[in-house]
Amino acid sequence: MKRATATLITTLFTILVPGTVVGLVPWLICGWRIAPAGWDPAPLRYAGVCLMSAGAVVVLDSFRRFVWEGYGTPAPPLPPQSLILTGLYRYVRNPMYVCVLLFLIGEGLLFASLAVFLYAACAWLATHLFVCFYEEPTLRGKFGAQYMDYCAHVHRWIPRLTPWQATQLAAR
Repeated sequence: MKRATATLITTLFTILVPGTVVGLVPWLICGWRIAPAGWDPAPLRYAGVCLMSAGAVVVLDSFRRFVWEGYGTPAPPLPPQSLILTGLYRYVRNPMYVCVLLFLIGEGLLFASLAVFLYAACAWLATHLFVCFYEEPTLRGKFGAQYMDYCAHVHRWIPRLTPWQATQLAAR
């Protein structure tokens, strides 16, 4: 796939999918209103903004990697042609999903919304099921031993403390 096409599709995908998950649905839940908490939650609100900012940066970096390194998109029908083993993918297999969850937790903190926290938990469960029953089997089928070796060294949800080096693939 050409990079220009992958960039366009990734941009549309970003607006539609993560935009819906972290934008539209939380807005429907809480109207993006900062609810009074009855106590001074300012530090938690600031923490929420930090989580949202970090989450957005990581998702955009991951999408860039899909286009420039994987020669594909994050959209399941047009996946990358190469397994991405750089950036945060050296620490955790699913940095995009982890950061979308962090973004939702950040929104829950910012808006002091229990409903957004509950939505975040439901979104994580749906993502976990998608990863386990569709994404990982698909990647195993496409990348075989390379993906299996990667899975053996990099966790699905909990980041490593040190980056895994993709050169370890050749050593096995």
